[in-house]
Amino acid sequence: MTDFALEFLNVSCAFRSRGAAAQRYTAVSDTTLRIRTGEFVSVVGPTGCGKSTLLNIGAGLLAPSGGEVRVFGVPLVGINTRAGYMFQTDALMPWNTALQNVMLGLQYRGLPDQQAQTVAMEWLQRVGLSEFAQSYPHQLSGGMRKRTALAQVLALDPDIILMDEPFSALDIQTRQLMENEVLALWAAKKKAVLFITHDLDEAIALSDRVVVFSAGPAAHPLGEYDIDLPRPRDVAEQRIHPRAIALHTQIWGVLREEVLKAYAQQLRQVA
Repeated sequence: MTDFALEFLNVSCAFRSRGAAAQRYTAVSDTTLRIRTGEFVSVVGPTGCGKSTLLNIGAGLLAPSGGEVRVFGVPLVGINTRAGYMFQTDALMPWNTALQNVMLGLQYRGLPDQQAQTVAMEWLQRVGLSEFAQSYPHQLSGGMRKRTALAQVLALDPDIILMDEPFSALDIQTRQLMENEVLALWAAKKKAVLFITHDLDEAIALSDRVVVFSAGPAAHPLGEYDIDLPRPRDVAEQRIHPRAIALHTQIWGVLREEVLKAYAQQLRQVA
């Protein structure tokens, strides 16, 4: 039995360029990344470096151009049914209540309505939204919608959780509350997590390991850093922890160069 929940083995992903079918843009190149069962791994990198592309490959939403993805040692074909995906933008159905949104995935899996409702209510309670079960997305704050989306993913009890900058649109106070909530829920079941973020402080506060991606095109991992901060953690406190500051300085020394490269590329494109 493998120790790894999710493996990217020499994975590459290329797309045809817009307006020039003969040209191809390589988003991710020769990337090998392994996430152990129960491990929380964050990927950081500049804008456009292929982080979300990698996550979509892990979810089975994109097929790699080269290499292989394995899920608990088995080559991935089609959708990764052992993973739950929390998107950057809201994926809630506006015509459904919070409860109905959380129930959807359970019903799709064939759970009877009454059982699906029971499980959904349990998860809404865990994320502090039991009193808002009958509210529609437009009646919820941004933080509440994120909590609903989190309950929607976790209610399915996935073995792997994929998260694509889920809290980037939230204010800093709500964001820290959500980050602590994720840590508490993760600690209870220790699922494998692959977390995409632009925020290095967030990555350090949450993770067991942080992977730095190069600037695109042909983005690839430049380095991996073990986060040896004690658990349980409080996100606000971790940001001022001396070891967290030292890790930030070390990782930022590598990440900064890639951010500058990506920025220079953007300037050339608009020039």
